[in-house]
Amino acid sequence: MCVAVPAKIKSIDGEMAEVEIGGISQKISLLLAPEAKLGDYVLIHAGFAIHVVDEEEALETLKLFEELAEHDSSAAHGPPSTEGG
Repeated sequence: MCVAVPAKIKSIDGEMAEVEIGGISQKISLLLAPEAKLGDYVLIHAGFAIHVVDEEEALETLKLFEELAEHDSSAAHGPPSTEGG
C-alpha cells in the first residue's frame, strides 16, 4: 500500500518545489504535476508531487493523520491501569 501526504507549495524553482509538511520543509519534484502553482496543496509520494488537491481536502487529510498519530502514541503506552489508587 502506498501513502501520499498533502503538502503546501512554498516556493518553485523550475521543476522543483519546496513544500511544508507538518512544519518541516522538503524539496520535491513537480515533474508528475506540472500544473501545480505556488500556494497549491499537492499529494507527495516518494519525493514527487503526484496530484494537486484543494485546500479543504488537504487540511482534512492532515487532520486525520494527526488523529492517527495521537491514537498510535496513546496505544504505545499500553492499556489504562485498572489498579485503584
